[in-house]
Amino acid sequence: MDYRKCAQEIYDLVGKRENLISAAHCATRLRLVTADNSKVNIKKLEDVDGVKGVFSSNGQLQIILGTGTVNKVYDEFLSISGMTAATKADVKAAAAKKQPLPFRMVKALGDVFVPILPAIVAAGLIMGLLEGMTKIWPDMANSGTYQIFHLFSNAAFVFLPILVAVSAARVFGGNIFLGAVIGMIMVHTDLVNAWSVAGMLEAGQQIPQADVWFGLYKINLTGYQGHVIPVIIAVWFMSFIEKRLHKIVPEMIDLFVTPLVTVLVTGYLTLTIFGPVFAQLEEWVLIGVQWVITIPWGIGAAIAGAIYPLTVVCGIHHMYNTVEIGMISNTGLNTWMPIASSANFAQGGACFAVALKTKDKKFKSMALPSSFSAFLGITEPAIFGVNLRLMKPLICGMIGGAVGAAVGSMFGIGATAYGVTGLFGFLITTKFVWQYAIMLAVSFAVSFTLSWITHKDKPREEDAEAEAPAETAAEEPALPSITCEKGKVYAPIKGNVIPSANIPDETFAAGVLGEGVGIEPELGVVYAPFDGEISSTTDTKHAIGISSPDGMELLIHVGVNTVAMEGDGFELFCAEGDTVKAGQKLMTFSIDKIKAAGYSTTTAVLITNSDDYAGLEIKEGACNPLDCVITIKE
Repeated sequence: MDYRKCAQEIYDLVGKRENLISAAHCATRLRLVTADNSKVNIKKLEDVDGVKGVFSSNGQLQIILGTGTVNKVYDEFLSISGMTAATKADVKAAAAKKQPLPFRMVKALGDVFVPILPAIVAAGLIMGLLEGMTKIWPDMANSGTYQIFHLFSNAAFVFLPILVAVSAARVFGGNIFLGAVIGMIMVHTDLVNAWSVAGMLEAGQQIPQADVWFGLYKINLTGYQGHVIPVIIAVWFMSFIEKRLHKIVPEMIDLFVTPLVTVLVTGYLTLTIFGPVFAQLEEWVLIGVQWVITIPWGIGAAIAGAIYPLTVVCGIHHMYNTVEIGMISNTGLNTWMPIASSANFAQGGACFAVALKTKDKKFKSMALPSSFSAFLGITEPAIFGVNLRLMKPLICGMIGGAVGAAVGSMFGIGATAYGVTGLFGFLITTKFVWQYAIMLAVSFAVSFTLSWITHKDKPREEDAEAEAPAETAAEEPALPSITCEKGKVYAPIKGNVIPSANIPDETFAAGVLGEGVGIEPELGVVYAPFDGEISSTTDTKHAIGISSPDGMELLIHVGVNTVAMEGDGFELFCAEGDTVKAGQKLMTFSIDKIKAAGYSTTTAVLITNSDDYAGLEIKEGACNPLDCVITIKE
């Protein structure tokens, strides 16, 4: 595809540079924050070649482009707009300000995990490959090669708190190296390895303890291997302390005092309060989740499998990483992964049915690769580009995901790692290969069948226009000859006159642009309301400014928010600087197109310098062109 052409079209349709606050991208989406969302033409954005979907959430415009494409379009977008990649932080900040606290917390959790996912995925895949190979060659488990690769496979999990701490420090604005120190403290070799505690208790051994807070209570000297929430809380507090100290400690001693106090305070609070308290809370959450998904007959898993795609839509699905880590740490088996895998595969199946059944070539070319992406575990293109837009495939996928997750739960399927779903999931479910295959097949079959039955192509816009009867434009009335009187404004449109305060737009109704009237049009033709000169026209053809010889300045604005139509349905017959006579045709517009676009057709006829006059008299009700509708009070 032409990446620059795609970027240029996106740039034009989001309102260009003056409407852009910041821009960034993730693995699949171009993420923009705009000054005014009403200036974004979402409908046309969805039709841009390369765009798989458009989604707006909490002040952030997300344009789905897919992996491998988004970064190339993003580079071209920056070149065209003159923006820089440094504005990625602005995107997060602007979006975060518009989100409620719970969403901000979940988003922070996702921001912590996304950067470390490649390390976790690599470790998980190595672990899965090793398990598969030892099934084929059992003696391999006794070889030195196996020992070396086994070391590779669990390194990320053994030192996970350090990875989490570094990533969390970056998210919370702390020093990443101080964050690493906090993570190291939590898995220090002087502490009993958390995975050894159960064995020690079974053997009747005592867990070492230490008196803390001047003998107030004792804590177990155990590490936090496999824990996530205590690490994130500790590093959040560390970042808060560090930033506060940087503000109050004199610069000449800041280099020494700030790191010292930060590590001492945070480290002690972590081992004595944050660690014990939040590790227990994390364990209770894990127990709760495991209880839900183990409700008999797969009912709990089915509920989770149905809801999972909705959390992807909200962008909060990364929170499940915490659950998966806890499962692996406690039991060595991740039973949440089959639920996520069923949900993702089902969305791919629903999308695949649409791809095969649709006759729209452009939609087919988007749906087919999107479904394949979902089969490999990346569902954003399928969900946002196809299923969510059509809604029925999304629901069909949710049903398929629920049934598949229930089957997986009844089989007791689990994975040895996390971060991988779909077809790649076979690599980390080597103990349940045929069960996992059945689960995916059920998810696919249910969602594909339902989506195939329920999907029906919508008429394409151009076909609908061809089939629909042409807008019945009433014959333009013969206008009377009039002699313009000073201080009078004659109706430029046939329709119904209402006070300007009743125009369905706050700016017009409040009189910010002047006082006047609104006209609900019956005919899409605008005539000159008096003899005068055209003082302004807009590129989008929806508004005209006209001045009278005696200094009256009038604005004729057709419809509300029709600037977003970018001239579609409008035609001008005048230009700035033209001298016009009352009754001369200035513009035509399509009432049907304005309504189809979802905008009000009410036309504002406002005297923009009304403050210069004592007041206005208006005539409400039905009007024909050149009926007097406004009279200035002297």
